[in-house]
Amino acid sequence: MLYRLKNAGYQAYLVGGGVRDLLLGREPKDFDVATDALPEDVRRVFRNCRLIGRRFRLAHVHFGPEIIEVATFRGANNDAEVDDHETQNGRVLRDNVYGTIEEDALRRDFTVNALYYSIEDFSVVDYTDGMADLQEGVLRLLGEPEIRYREDPVRMLRAVRFAAKLGFKIDPACEAPLFTQGRLLEGVPAARLFDEVLKLFLAGTGLHAFEKLRHYDLFGCLFHQTDASLTHEENAFPITLVHQGLENTDARVREGKPVTPAFLFAFLLWEPVRELTERLLALGRADSEMDALQQAGAEVTARQVQRVALPKRFSLPMREIWQLQPRFAQRGGKRPLRFLGHPRFRAAYDFMLLRAHAGEVEQELAEWWTQLQELDEQERSRSLRGTGDPRKRRRRRRPQGQPVVTAD
Repeated sequence: MLYRLKNAGYQAYLVGGGVRDLLLGREPKDFDVATDALPEDVRRVFRNCRLIGRRFRLAHVHFGPEIIEVATFRGANNDAEVDDHETQNGRVLRDNVYGTIEEDALRRDFTVNALYYSIEDFSVVDYTDGMADLQEGVLRLLGEPEIRYREDPVRMLRAVRFAAKLGFKIDPACEAPLFTQGRLLEGVPAARLFDEVLKLFLAGTGLHAFEKLRHYDLFGCLFHQTDASLTHEENAFPITLVHQGLENTDARVREGKPVTPAFLFAFLLWEPVRELTERLLALGRADSEMDALQQAGAEVTARQVQRVALPKRFSLPMREIWQLQPRFAQRGGKRPLRFLGHPRFRAAYDFMLLRAHAGEVEQELAEWWTQLQELDEQERSRSLRGTGDPRKRRRRRRPQGQPVVTAD
């Protein structure tokens, strides 16, 4: 791809996280390209190209399921260029200001993400001392940290994510505002924060990211209800459940196994749901535990999506995982066999195991359900005979007028 742009007369470089990860000996998740070609020029070079974005036009070049993002070098903003911007209430809606590769480097966030790989001489082009920071394991913002965070508060979450993912230290000047500027995240659209949460917790280093978010008081800016629950935890239940959930998630990601956001949000929000469920039952505002769970799940979810969006394709199965928890206590008759056939059983079972690990559910219950799944159909039927609450045998009523026959 780089050679096709070069042969068409344009400069083209690999840039960003792909270059950073290659230099660190890691496998890049994706590749980005920076060029002096305008988006329309890129589309002329590549038929399999689609232009996206309004604020800043980008070219997405499709190679089967893979997408390479191609961005034109961005220039520095200044007063003389203000007529080239479309603004509304002070927010930039269109920012197609193009410039040189040097200007483009200075517009990036961290120095380690401002490295360019050149196919001209197979070298790394570095305008920001990013190589030195990469070797020292330091995350350093380009520009004044507080200003850069105000420009885009999500950079605070990116700092935490990269520090957790790369094992880097955050430069002290960039770290200090993290303790005080979390409120800026309140102005970030909830849908964008959903994407950032997935990047934080589904990258294989979610537990480390969680610990850093709490250290900088940023976790409460994303999950304020859960953060409030963690401040008055009892017997370490909530912190243990969240830790175990993230630890299991990290292991699955490293093994290449899928993880659904529904399960991630289920254990991140469980503690406020559990607390509200208990209050509803204590106040007599629910007919049953399942009813209380349904009410609590709806209320906690409604509050959460005001801060971090959660599409219904994830929120509905998340709430179903919660509502199925009381069914694990029902071990009598054929109910366990019917429950095993429920389409959401496996996710609910995995969640119950988390609760057992945290001490919230008896370990014997978790072992019983685990063993039940290991049996074949006939063995299950035999093992369930006589389990559950004993049932009284119903006496047959004698028809009225019929004599009672007794044995001699």
